[in-house]
Amino acid sequence: MNQPLSTRLLTPLALIALLLMAAVGQAQPYGPEDEPATTEVDPYESWNRKVFGFNEFVDSWFLRPVAQGYRTVMPNFADRAVTNFFNNLSEIKNLVNSIFQLKGESAVVAVGRFTYNTTFGLGGLIDVATAFDLPERPEDFGQTLGYWGVGSGPYLMMPLLGPSNPRDFTGLMTDIFVLPSPWDSVDSPENYYARGVQLVDIRADLIPAESFLSGDKYNFVRNAYLQRREFLINDGRQVVDPFAQDGEDLMLEDF
Repeated sequence: MNQPLSTRLLTPLALIALLLMAAVGQAQPYGPEDEPATTEVDPYESWNRKVFGFNEFVDSWFLRPVAQGYRTVMPNFADRAVTNFFNNLSEIKNLVNSIFQLKGESAVVAVGRFTYNTTFGLGGLIDVATAFDLPERPEDFGQTLGYWGVGSGPYLMMPLLGPSNPRDFTGLMTDIFVLPSPWDSVDSPENYYARGVQLVDIRADLIPAESFLSGDKYNFVRNAYLQRREFLINDGRQVVDPFAQDGEDLMLEDF
């Protein structure tokens, strides 16, 4: 008897999470001689760096070459259309989490974007909603938990999944396996194919941004992730960089 898709996917992801949590439990946090901000936010840096190295290996030898090939064969308009299509599907997640966060305006925007792009944007291939002054307001269950006061917990580098923390990982699993999703109506193997194309498209879109990486790549990715998540949870309001030398605030409106 075939298991539901969510069950087949949840098993390996849950195993990865359990292995990571067990390893983190055995890892030794940095001592008091380390910088306070780093110790507080990233107490398991030595372990996270090892996972980061593993992810870099997988990316360098598999995902990035595939993404580069994708960029080579895909015309710009087609690449944009694929990105728009998957972004349009995410409006359902944005809607549900906006409701959970009591953000009526964001919920209306999500409904409007999905309606405009699906109806007038050829099923979401064209982002006409942004042209109508309805830019996306991304919301996920990690943000929902943050809205209701759940702390993020320590920074964690997840195998294959990248930067996260206990709150955001819980949010990701909830978005995938609990909240309503258009993927629920797609049977395998088509579901796997679509997810694979989405993953490659996301990675391909990140290639131009690699030129902005500087210094210690691990630190850059960690700081960018933490600032971005804080920015989203606070709906673009002023946030504080936990690793800033003088504790200065950062405005991430154009992040």
